[in-house]
Amino acid sequence: MIKHIVMWKLEEFADGRNKLENAKIIKEKLEALVGIIPKIIKLEVGIDILGTSQSYDVVLVSEFKSLEDLNIYANHSEHLKVGEFVGKVRKDRIAVDYEF
Repeated sequence: MIKHIVMWKLEEFADGRNKLENAKIIKEKLEALVGIIPKIIKLEVGIDILGTSQSYDVVLVSEFKSLEDLNIYANHSEHLKVGEFVGKVRKDRIAVDYEF
């Protein structure tokens, strides 16, 4: 099993919306992938509630059966569309993938 975790810091204002509005859109778009990409075993998206300088604004925690399934997810056209939106509103991204 593979756990895929990604965190983003968002711009204060981007694509015509503030940070919280864009965080909610990211959450909605990522959660919608569960019904579209069958390789996703589990997917959870959280929006930061502390807002400290050390905080990231949005976190994605997802699980896949294998690296191959993670790659299928990563390259799926609907996931790429979400990534295109995130790319317009983020200022930083960190990620980790590990076996468990």
